[in-house]
Amino acid sequence: IDSAIFSYAAFAIAGGLGVWYLLQAHRGADVKSIALRQVDYMSYRMVCLGFLLLTVVILSGAIWAEQAWSRWWSWDPKETWALITWIIYAVYLHQRLRMNWQGKRMAWMSLIALVCVLFTFAGVNLLLPGLHSYA
Repeated sequence: IDSAIFSYAAFAIAGGLGVWYLLQAHRGADVKSIALRQVDYMSYRMVCLGFLLLTVVILSGAIWAEQAWSRWWSWDPKETWALITWIIYAVYLHQRLRMNWQGKRMAWMSLIALVCVLFTFAGVNLLLPGLHSYA
């Protein structure tokens, strides 16, 4: 569970940095300035950390589920949304590393991905029935 909390925290920091980047760019800051490039890079690094930790969470959860219920994956809403979140951040990393996207595009993408994280964290627990629902 600690890895999940830390991964969500890293994604929240990345999303917050994305918001800060977009606000600064909207106010007319030069998007090629060193400060904004550092914010963009720090957001990317937080996504990398969160992605690594979320991968650990999904894999360790699958191993635990196999031991507890004799199945690796049950398509429970929490599992499914964790996978959706993982895929969104995998796309983020792909776009960053292979397509060389930076700046506003990545700031927007980190903000959209953060919405998915928030739904995975709270929305699934409160709105969707399943093994991981606590409402």
